[in-house]
Amino acid sequence: MRFLYPCDPFDKKKPGEAYEEDFLAAQAAGLSCSLYSAEDFEQGEFRPNPSFSEGDEIIYRGWMLTPDNYQKLQNAIEAKGARALTTSAQYQHCHYLPEWYSLCEDFTPKTVFLSKDADFSSSLLTLGWSAYFVKDYVKSLTTSRGSIAENVAEVFEIVALIEKFRGQIEGGVCVREYENLLPDTEERYFVFNHIAYAGDGVVPKIVRIIASRIRSPFFSVDIVHNSDGQPRLIELGDGQVSDKKKWPADRFSEIFIG
Repeated sequence: MRFLYPCDPFDKKKPGEAYEEDFLAAQAAGLSCSLYSAEDFEQGEFRPNPSFSEGDEIIYRGWMLTPDNYQKLQNAIEAKGARALTTSAQYQHCHYLPEWYSLCEDFTPKTVFLSKDADFSSSLLTLGWSAYFVKDYVKSLTTSRGSIAENVAEVFEIVALIEKFRGQIEGGVCVREYENLLPDTEERYFVFNHIAYAGDGVVPKIVRIIASRIRSPFFSVDIVHNSDGQPRLIELGDGQVSDKKKWPADRFSEIFIG
């Protein structure tokens, strides 16, 4: 098993600043690590350092990629004689909300999936929801406007702002039924090889159930409690591009040590 991190754009021998702590913790735990230039990769050049050994299993830990770009990375890894732990299909399965929604529908807010050019009025007004949470297949709006729409007109507004500030609507539009969630209760868990892990060592039952349903080797699970105290699944993500949030770097590295 070998980890692949993006290097510093100005010094290819150093990890990028955003991943330096993770990289050093992984090395301290005895995990094999390589660096690569994301900028060179975009130009068609892939030179991991140290280079891969034949048959290495590669876990990427870097910037969020589109499924198409992840497929290119998987192809580049395989061209070096190694193997990506997570296939492009598995990456998309956790990266795009519609891919996992039906498997976890009982734990997460009701959601409808629409194209960015859809007639939101005809699609949403019959639902009877008091408000809507709007995002694309991957991310929500991160400006001060937020992602909660009180009416259909505001859904149009949020979709336009996502496209403006992020440059695109990735995949399509997800409109979720608004629930009264308590943001201070949000926790991120990781699942590696079907075993769920918590930063504090305490894995809730809901996370263990989700771990048994999702067919991906490494993914994140975000849980938040609602105003009734019930745990709710807010998001899954591919573990390779999920920030460790509150997790100490050394604790995060421990989940990969048998």
